[in-house]
Amino acid sequence: MKKMLIIEDDQIVGSIYLRKFQVEGFQVELALDGEAGLAATLKSRPDVVILDLMLPRLNGVEVLKKLRAEPTTRDLPVVVLSNAYMSNLVQEAWRAGANYCMIKANCTPRQLVEIVNKTMGAVPAAPPAPTATPPPETAPAASVASARAATSDTTARFLIPSQDDAAFQAELRQTFLASAPADIAQMRALLQSFIKTEGDTARLPKLFTLYRKVHSLTSNSAVAAVAGVAKMSSALEALLKELYEKPKNLNASTLRTLAHTIDFLSVLLEQGNTQDPDNLPPPNIMVVDDEPMSRRAVIYALEKAHLKCVSMEDPNAALNMLSENHFNLIFLDVDMPGMTGFELCTKLRALPAHAKTPVVFVTGLTDFESRARSTLSGGNDLIAKPFLFMELAVKALSYVLKGQLGIGRV
Repeated sequence: MKKMLIIEDDQIVGSIYLRKFQVEGFQVELALDGEAGLAATLKSRPDVVILDLMLPRLNGVEVLKKLRAEPTTRDLPVVVLSNAYMSNLVQEAWRAGANYCMIKANCTPRQLVEIVNKTMGAVPAAPPAPTATPPPETAPAASVASARAATSDTTARFLIPSQDDAAFQAELRQTFLASAPADIAQMRALLQSFIKTEGDTARLPKLFTLYRKVHSLTSNSAVAAVAGVAKMSSALEALLKELYEKPKNLNASTLRTLAHTIDFLSVLLEQGNTQDPDNLPPPNIMVVDDEPMSRRAVIYALEKAHLKCVSMEDPNAALNMLSENHFNLIFLDVDMPGMTGFELCTKLRALPAHAKTPVVFVTGLTDFESRARSTLSGGNDLIAKPFLFMELAVKALSYVLKGQLGIGRV
């Protein structure tokens, strides 16, 4: 029987993975933080490790580095789960010696089983009885207790995996969609509490708690195969992590983006749409800005969301292209020669193909009058310059998903 260690801080997700791999013929242990995972690996000598990168106490990259520094675990197969929007962290994991990196938001239990078997180069033996392996004695006591709770209390909420993957996945989805609205309500409350609190010392712990809540939503929506929620939540998670690490970037614009994105996640859950946006036609996006550096910044931010665009310097040329082609999303600068962004927006609204196309202004003009003009000209949203790349990526992704999944304006 193949031995596996899962290092995953989300108890429910870790429990689902554990049960799934037990049915697939693995002897499985679960560790709920980096320190416990490292200790368990060195003690129990598993045949393969599934490692989340975003862990408390010791992050996944550090765990991986320590494992590769030990002769006994230097060649141990390690499958890493990460966030698609944290590319730097993924690159660190590759350099540290990961055998395979999977995007958590796109990873169902069945897909994870396939990757693990491929990584190990062999199919495991016949399924044993689904009993959890006790955590190692060297793991911290709190993590041991939590792991035991994860493999008993939380698993009762889910169908124990069987050979009927379709039934298992359907049960996961149903349970997730029933419980997730309460998580969204908690996120709204956490954000409101954060906004009302003064001083970084008191505020930042609230922001970190919100980040961890969104991190959990990403994991749970992924295992439930609710792809739209997983994709949006994953992007929001990356933005929150950046804001927590660089709180000076917090401003009215980023707070609006956080609030709007949480609201959009609520809409996605109400729709219950399980269609994978990655299987839909890619969106057509236009960026109009006469300043090369600003234009390139918007393009780079879109690339972080894995979105491609057409970039235009001349607003008149942009209007001509819009009259001949359909676009799903448009980003406009305001202060441009020949035609302002407000004027361009008013004119494109007269085009039948773009009467309802989402338009986002990206500008340094953030006073009340400019915001009012952006709305009166037909704009949907406004992001302040200088902006965080991840903020614009989150904003773009929300509008793209709304269009792809046929969801009305939030």
